[in-house]
Amino acid sequence: MSTAAEQVREPGLPAIYAVHGADHDNIVFLREATWDDFQALLRMRGEHSAPRLSYLCGEVEIMSPSRTHESIKSTLGCLVEAYCLERSIRFRTLGAWTLESAPDERAAEPDECWIFGDADADRPQLAIEVEWTSGRIDKLEIYRMLGVAEVWWWRKGRLTPYGLEAERYVAMDQSRVLPELDLAQLASFLDQPTAYDAVRAYRTALSGG
Repeated sequence: MSTAAEQVREPGLPAIYAVHGADHDNIVFLREATWDDFQALLRMRGEHSAPRLSYLCGEVEIMSPSRTHESIKSTLGCLVEAYCLERSIRFRTLGAWTLESAPDERAAEPDECWIFGDADADRPQLAIEVEWTSGRIDKLEIYRMLGVAEVWWWRKGRLTPYGLEAERYVAMDQSRVLPELDLAQLASFLDQPTAYDAVRAYRTALSGG
């Protein structure tokens, strides 16, 4: 019998993502929830990083990420920061920063997000989302109204960048926020056995070693 993780695996998906058996995100949806209901959930959760909460016009998603989900998003974060260190790009790491807009009735907590350069900002320039388990809320629609410039979406071994253009997201071939970064190259190091191995191998590749 195939496991839940194996069922989502497709050709080209690195083997590391199918080793944990039935390792899936636990997702709960609440319908007809008010903004005040969502704020109450945030207060109940407190300062913990999980579960991650999203809100879109009356719908709440409560997502407890699996071990594999957390591994992918954390390794992606390490690789982005390794690239920035190698290319002398200043950055602020903001993790699952709670992004909210009460007038637009939208809120999201990215898997990872950053602000680049010396200036601070009230929104990240880049957010990463890992879709390990399907059936999630439309987070691109949330980020669109929150004004996040770029979202990288990981799904089934593929990393796709979306850029905000004329108030909608468009799929892109490469990042605009980090325009010289080779996304396919970065994603190829996710198949390493540990984040340590991934970062070391990536930094060697970036330095031409």
